[in-house]
Parts: sequence; C-alpha cells; structure tokens
Amino acid sequence: MSGLMMTSRCLRTGVLKAGLLLSPLVAAGSAQAADWCGGGLWLDGMVASAHINPKKDFNEFNPGLGLECWPNQNWAVTAGGFRNSLDRPSWYAGGLWSPDLVTWSHVRLAVMAGVISGYNYGVWGIGGNHAVGPVIAPIVMTNIGKFGLNLILIPPIPSDELPATIGFMLRYRFD
Repeated sequence: MSGLMMTSRCLRTGVLKAGLLLSPLVAAGSAQAADWCGGGLWLDGMVASAHINPKKDFNEFNPGLGLECWPNQNWAVTAGGFRNSLDRPSWYAGGLWSPDLVTWSHVRLAVMAGVISGYNYGVWGIGGNHAVGPVIAPIVMTNIGKFGLNLILIPPIPSDELPATIGFMLRYRFD
C-alpha cells in the first residue's frame, strides 16, 4: 500500500475515532453540557502547523477535532485528536487557564497544561514506547461571535527532533 493511501486511511480512521468519541459529548452538549459548560462549549478543528527553524521537513497539514468546555470564563477542560507533524495520530487532554487580566474584547491569552500522545518523549514519556508526555503551551485565542482561532505555541520535543511549533486551530461555539 502506498504511503499516501496509508496516510489517507490512517487520517480517516483517526477522524472517525475522534468523531465517535466526541459525538456523545456534542449530542449532550445542548442540554447537560450547557449547564456544566456555562462559560462556553467550543468545537475545535485542528488545521495546520508552522515549525520554527526546522532542520527537516514536517507534515504541516494536521487535521483533527477537539472540544473545549469552559465552566466559567477563566478555566476549561479540553480533549481531542489530530494527525501530528510526524504523520502520527496524537490525542490530548488537559486544562486551560485564561485569567481576566489577559483578556481583551475578542482576544485572550491562555495556557494549556496536560498530556499528549504520538511523540517520542524519551525520559519524559510514559508508557512502553514513551509516546505519552506532558505539554504546557501558551495560546492566543480569538473569537468573533461563534467563530474563533487558536494559535498554540507547542514547545520543542528534542527526543523526536521536533522544533517549537505554532498550531492553528479553528473554533466554533455552541449556544
């Protein structure tokens, strides 16, 4: 099987898995999650990445899906999956914090802390192949009405030769 066909099949499988995992949350989102996610429930669509001073080529088309649930205006929980820059499936889960001090009109600064899979974390990784590791990433979040964009600065992962990366994520807010 060619690499392109394999990548396409893996991508479809990953998006299908993310959709299956997230669909109950989205379906319940209008009623129950509206109470728990009083600060907003967002569907995130990972789109692309840009690598800062790369020493080799990376996959910069990174499709994926995720959710952000904001119980209030300062804290959120987030989870999702995407095809990473090394052309591997990645899954993430964590918390977001965005204090009022760094929120202006349609722009807010936040930080995400959690875990992510799909990379070789070396001594920092957990699991048999060290493919799950910690992540702390600053985020610039913008929104106008129901639509928004997240710019995420992912720190380098030296054990996988991955430089610092900016991720681009489109957002849609459920009412």
